[in-house]
Amino acid sequence: MNIFSGSRARILSLAIVSAIAQCSWATAQDNDALAAFYRNKNIDIYIGYSAGGSYDAYARIVGRFIGNHIPGQPRVVMRQMAGGGSRIAANHVFNIAPRDGTVMATADQAMPVQQAVGDPDIKFDTSRLNWIGNPTADNNLLVVWHTSGVHTLDDIKKKEVVIASTGINTSSQYAQALNSIAGARFKIVLGYPGAAEMGLAMERGEVMSHTAPWAAWKANRPDWVRDKKINIIFQVGLTRSRELPDVPLFMDYAQNDLDRAALRLFSAAATIGRPLFSTPDTPPERVDALRRAFDLTMQDRSFLDAAAKTGLDIEPVSGLELQRIVNDIVNTPKEVTARLAAIIALPDQKKN
Repeated sequence: MNIFSGSRARILSLAIVSAIAQCSWATAQDNDALAAFYRNKNIDIYIGYSAGGSYDAYARIVGRFIGNHIPGQPRVVMRQMAGGGSRIAANHVFNIAPRDGTVMATADQAMPVQQAVGDPDIKFDTSRLNWIGNPTADNNLLVVWHTSGVHTLDDIKKKEVVIASTGINTSSQYAQALNSIAGARFKIVLGYPGAAEMGLAMERGEVMSHTAPWAAWKANRPDWVRDKKINIIFQVGLTRSRELPDVPLFMDYAQNDLDRAALRLFSAAATIGRPLFSTPDTPPERVDALRRAFDLTMQDRSFLDAAAKTGLDIEPVSGLELQRIVNDIVNTPKEVTARLAAIIALPDQKKN
């Protein structure tokens, strides 16, 4: 699979340049037709999590600027649709929303992996979604609260750690994978609407741990990072973050080659980041227009200044590159997906 052959740096270096080189730019006539369609319309962006988390933050800041780069300059309306670990929003976009280029969404980056492993709750084909772009490819971090006395995975093998999760997705499955293959003692609590609620639960002592991207910790909880209120156990990505060279990778805990391939597949989802995608069967010229608008937004000085002010890192991946990554993940060899399915299944799933 191509996704396993290169580092995140290679993927990122291709992002905007590759998109500009490969997209056939619309002619003046095409732009006129697109402007006529989008003028005075709304584009709805559905956010699969509650307000205050990183998916919400990135979707909203892109939504503030992307309409300026779409012909006809439609209004962009943000719509919260939290629930089911963001699958409610994804299902809405795939099965219900109009397929005309007026709807986008952001949802869990691991949905293509979950589809590849046969998750029955993924009732849609992620490769048929039209992927528009990802503003940040950033490693996810699993952290524990500073009063827990837990600093390494070895500590979690000796002491139960209660971890918060929005649902059966990355926030629970990283922990379950290490329970399965490394003898960790994570107790997983499902059902939190988003990162804001999980962070509050850590502060209150209801849970000890949860996951979020490195950029989100820096932007949303800078005091926690500064004051060392969170201990980073591991990072999830294909390579270590430049800022966290001493923090182990999730896939470093694999016990054999097949497990390493399985954890590497799961880690590839970090490149999908905080994505925007649109409905299946959207007219190709409108998909191109949305992707082009995303690429231009990533170069928009006003957008970059606004992101910097809010502490959001911008390391974009183009829609074309995301589409390739998703297709690669969905078509992973069955031996690898079967092993990953086995190690991330929660105990009640394994009984079914």
